[in-house]
Amino acid sequence: MADDSGSKDVRPPRVNPLHQIEIDDFRRDRLLAALALLFGASFCLVLPFALQAGAEFFLPLTAAIVIAIALVPLLEWLERRGLPSALAAFLALAAFLAIINAALAIIVVPATGWFARLPDSIPRIQSNLAPLIDFYSTLQRFVDRTLMSVASGTEATAQAVAATAPTSVVDYFISSAPAAAIQLFFAVLVIFFFLAGWTRLRKGTIRRRGSFDGAMQTARVIQNVVDATADYLATITMINAILGLTVSLLLWALGMPSPFMWGGIVSICNFVPYLGPIVAAVLLGLGGLMTFDAVGLALLPALIFIGVHLVEANLITPLVLGKRLTINPLLILVSLSFWGWVWGTPGALLAVPLLLILQTVLASTGTPDLAGFLFERGTLTTTDEVRDRLNRTHEESDG
Repeated sequence: MADDSGSKDVRPPRVNPLHQIEIDDFRRDRLLAALALLFGASFCLVLPFALQAGAEFFLPLTAAIVIAIALVPLLEWLERRGLPSALAAFLALAAFLAIINAALAIIVVPATGWFARLPDSIPRIQSNLAPLIDFYSTLQRFVDRTLMSVASGTEATAQAVAATAPTSVVDYFISSAPAAAIQLFFAVLVIFFFLAGWTRLRKGTIRRRGSFDGAMQTARVIQNVVDATADYLATITMINAILGLTVSLLLWALGMPSPFMWGGIVSICNFVPYLGPIVAAVLLGLGGLMTFDAVGLALLPALIFIGVHLVEANLITPLVLGKRLTINPLLILVSLSFWGWVWGTPGALLAVPLLLILQTVLASTGTPDLAGFLFERGTLTTTDEVRDRLNRTHEESDG
């Protein structure tokens, strides 16, 4: 009897099944979160190189999808007027192409004349820049003498840079023109078929959700993406158009040839934050040097644009966009660097809309909790989600 009682005393305590369920759930979530994190990191590392290598396919496809999303409100407005989806898609696409062709005609036709005048304008540019060139030459000689007294003379010869004539650019443009035409035609077809099947695609995506809450969340995400993208692009386009028109009128009053061409260039460059206005100011400075004799008057077009842009960027745009469509400037710079590296100038134009779409989707669906995975819980879910799941587990166990 004593042996029996002693054996009962050393028997291990019974494990709480509810506590075991929590441990098993935590281990399973940690494993799934680790796998998701590894897969996501690998995908993010491979994606830029895949997009860069397949730019001939991914660039027109991405641009077409962004443009199509921006045209969805116009499509839905036409469909509410009783037009079939295919006809509404055709009219929306035709309106977009008409606006783009008119804008390009205003810019391209006069720009051809400016490029033709560029060789003849080089002496005038040199004479306007002569004081700056003399100052730079004097400064450069002073810097060279200082470096020669400190460093060895053998390294000074390494500063010479060979310049090649840009004749290969023409050959490259001629050889790539058929490919560019094919990509443009492909993008137009993607826009049309995306718009024509938009209503059916949206309804099918919502209906395939397994629950009412899932369907409502999907519908909310789709609507938020469409509203944010369309509102941003429409607002920025209107602001840039007003900016270009204002600059055009001021340049016309100054006597600058082809003022509306310069206004169109300003409008297009302003779609690229931070970098675009710098390019526009440099081009206007070059155009002023080609037009006017005095260096002060030649730099006035660029100064006019800088003044108008400062008013637009610091007063008009924040007032019109408000806080709803504001984006972190650091994220904008990262997006510009990333998409500019992947696709060049077209990628820079698409950087902000793509960032806005990604930000809207993450704001609607929730972002993974990387800090919680690394430092606290070991899962990619938030504390509230873990607590709600454990509460449901307790209720099911009690029931």
